[in-house]
Amino acid sequence: MMGDGGVKQILAKPIQLADHVTKWADDAHSFRQECMELKAKTERLAALLRQAARSELYERPARRIMDDTEQVLDKALALVDKCRAHGVIRRLFTIIPAAAFKKMSTQLDNSIGDVSWLIRVSSSAAASDDDIHIGLPPIAQNEPILFLIWEQIATLHTGSLESRADAAASLVSLARDNDRYGKLIIEEDGVGPLLRLIKEGRIEGQESAAHALGLLARDPESVEQMVLAGVCSTFAKVLKEGPMKVQAMVAWAVSELAASHPKSQDVFAQNNVVRLLVSHLAFETVQEHSKYTIPTKGMSIHSVVLANSNSNGKIDPNAASATAGVAMDSSEHNLGKHPAMANPSQNAAKNQMHNVIQSTMAAKSNKTQPNSNSHNPHAGNNTKHQHVTLAGTSIKGREFEDPTTKAYMKAMAAKALWQLARGNPAICKNITESRALLCFSVLLEKGTDEVQYNSAMALMEITRVAEQHADLRRSAFKPSSPAARAVVDQLLRIVEKADYNDLLVPCIVALGCLSRTFRATETRIIGPLVRLLDETEAVVAKEAAIALSKFSCTENFLHLDHSKAIINAGGVKHLVQLVYFGEHLVQIAALVLLSYIALHVPESEALAQAEVLTVLEWSSKQGYMVQDPTVDSLLPEAKIRLELYQSRSSRGYH
Repeated sequence: MMGDGGVKQILAKPIQLADHVTKWADDAHSFRQECMELKAKTERLAALLRQAARSELYERPARRIMDDTEQVLDKALALVDKCRAHGVIRRLFTIIPAAAFKKMSTQLDNSIGDVSWLIRVSSSAAASDDDIHIGLPPIAQNEPILFLIWEQIATLHTGSLESRADAAASLVSLARDNDRYGKLIIEEDGVGPLLRLIKEGRIEGQESAAHALGLLARDPESVEQMVLAGVCSTFAKVLKEGPMKVQAMVAWAVSELAASHPKSQDVFAQNNVVRLLVSHLAFETVQEHSKYTIPTKGMSIHSVVLANSNSNGKIDPNAASATAGVAMDSSEHNLGKHPAMANPSQNAAKNQMHNVIQSTMAAKSNKTQPNSNSHNPHAGNNTKHQHVTLAGTSIKGREFEDPTTKAYMKAMAAKALWQLARGNPAICKNITESRALLCFSVLLEKGTDEVQYNSAMALMEITRVAEQHADLRRSAFKPSSPAARAVVDQLLRIVEKADYNDLLVPCIVALGCLSRTFRATETRIIGPLVRLLDETEAVVAKEAAIALSKFSCTENFLHLDHSKAIINAGGVKHLVQLVYFGEHLVQIAALVLLSYIALHVPESEALAQAEVLTVLEWSSKQGYMVQDPTVDSLLPEAKIRLELYQSRSSRGYH
């Protein structure tokens, strides 16, 4: 904050004290030469104080420097007072060490240096001169970083765009190096000028400012202060209109703020950040709906295809291939599978058809969102059809960005959506009602490594919320939804591939969270998960067991069908091995799943042959296992059920 009335007021007393020192120095009788030297320095200090009173000062260092200067002038006044004529006896008994004047002279020099620094650091002329390094004042000897931060923030207030960009880059380095430095930047009012630089600066400055703000999001309190300063609305404006490089950095900063303080999620959502991020995710991932015409009731599909052919001239092969098959039944076409032997003309016709179908889906989705403004405002004047436009971002020129920037933008948009969706049903509903699920499915298959990982993590968080909220689960992941089928296809593809990488675990978790959405006829999920129980990586085996437990748990309506499917896929023998020999957390997860299976299918021959009853009895004697609340409540009942059926079968064998 620069130059308010409070800062001006704190200058009044130091100026008065300086005038008193000058006046009393003229009355000195003893140590007159020393007093004249103090007077000269005090006059110089007084001139600087009056110059400061006419300047716009940076408040935070001004208060600290004026407090220190006031103390120095108090001591100077007391020293000069001792040298004045107060009678012969007082002069005789007043002892002033010679070193006192030398010390006071040094302190006045330091105050002159401090006030000079304050004037220079608060001056727009000095801050805009790239050839002058202001340096640190004498007062900064004990805390140089604080004054360095003050210098950079002052430059952000008053410097040229180039010097402000450099100051933001310096704050990035400081915030990255130390958490305490980040807190100091916030405490010293650094957030406001960083936000102004994002609005006013050139690309490099905007990018550095957004980077700094993301690094400042270390704890909920810091994020709260940034939210109160207006960071959410500023970020939303950049995501709508800014250069793509800056938008990507802003998306990264959104992910950092949301990760550190979940309460900021709703504020971002209120500023349309979720919708803007989805639009960036959809750019060149799925078809741009504004290019296609939506038929009204009564129009034939043939006429719609012809209309699209005439209006567009040609179909974008990249966009078409990315969405081919999504709107069709998953048993006939899966996302990303392109028949190599198909007739090219037939493929073109199919792609064209899919474009129309997807456009229709988008129109329906927009109609269900009260905040959507993607409809053409003049649609009511057209009796034949309406146009659906892409709302939310300025897309002009985005197609000319280099591929690296586009990929980074998608990666950061996915990361931001991942953090915004975490534990937030309203935002998850907003995301799933948009094109985001379809985008995630495409990017899981075709994106760069970082894009794939962030997409997988976003899907994991969305499915975790859907697992706990039936309405979201039914609306977003109903079996008839083409986007939901596309997501499941990609999750299953990664799980079936079973390569131990960053994608595998979140995809396992997501399939487990979706366990209640699968019909009894959906038999392709269980087998790949069961095969992962034999995985050498403990975390994979553990997550596979946890996911399968969600299929076989009592709360799952189809638990009996799923439990039998796990047995038929050979899961029992793997679970027995894991209970006996797995790591601690793997043992617990495997024991829970084995108990559910024993509880629901106690008559199974596979359980008898694997001697599961013996496994459960052994487990009940392991103290660390029965301490787990789920095991403690589930194991006794499973053992009782198994004893009843297995005792009957055992008599048949002997």
